[in-house]
Amino acid sequence: MNGIHDMGGMHGFGPVTPEENEPVFHAAWEGTVFALVNAMGAWRKWSIDASRFAKEIMPPAEYLRASYYERWLWGLEHLLVEHGFLTREELARRGDRPPRAAPLLSGALRVADVPRFLWNRRAARLDDSVPPVFKVGDRVVARNVHPVGHTRVPRYVRGRQGVIDRDHGVFIFPDTHAVGQGKKPQHVYSVRFTARELWGPAASPYDRVSVDLWDDYLDAA
Repeated sequence: MNGIHDMGGMHGFGPVTPEENEPVFHAAWEGTVFALVNAMGAWRKWSIDASRFAKEIMPPAEYLRASYYERWLWGLEHLLVEHGFLTREELARRGDRPPRAAPLLSGALRVADVPRFLWNRRAARLDDSVPPVFKVGDRVVARNVHPVGHTRVPRYVRGRQGVIDRDHGVFIFPDTHAVGQGKKPQHVYSVRFTARELWGPAASPYDRVSVDLWDDYLDAA
C-alpha cells in the first residue's frame, strides 16, 4: 500500500545516524511490547505479513510521531481487537484499575515454550514445486501498482527496469498472506537496479540497488 511507512528513496527525513552501542531496548516497556507481540503471535491467529500490515495502516501523523515499538504496540492493539481478544472499550479503560490474574487458556504460550517458539520460527520459504517465471540475466520491469493492502514492492522501484541477479527460490506471497487469501507460492528474485534508473541522471553512475521482488511484482522488460 502507499502508506507513510514506504519511505525508501525519499528525502527530507534527515540523516540516518547509527547509535553507538545501541541497547536491545531503550526502556523496559519496549521489551514488554516485544514479549506481548510474540506471545500473541503464538496463537497463530495472524501471519507476520498481517502484523506488518497492521502497523502500516497507522494514521500517518501518528506513525511519524511514534517510536519503533510504539508502532508495534499500535499494530498489536489493532490485531487484538480485530481477532476478538479485546474490545476498543477495554483498551480505552486500561490503566483505570490494576490488572488481575487471568486463567491460562489453552493455546497460550507457556514460559517453558518461549525458547522453542523464538528459535523455531516458521519460515516464509516453501517447498512447493513452482516453476520460475524469470531466470538470472532477464531484464524486468517492476509493475507500477498501487494496492490498498500490504505489499513488499516499494514505490521507488515501481515502473523501473532492472536485471534478475539471483533466484532465491519459492516463498509465501505477502500481499495475499497479509489478508488471509492464502500463501500463493512463487519465486522471489534479487533484482538489480542502477541508481540512475531509480533517481535519474544526477545519481551516481556506479551505484546499484538490489531489491527482493516476487513474480507477481514483475513483467518482462
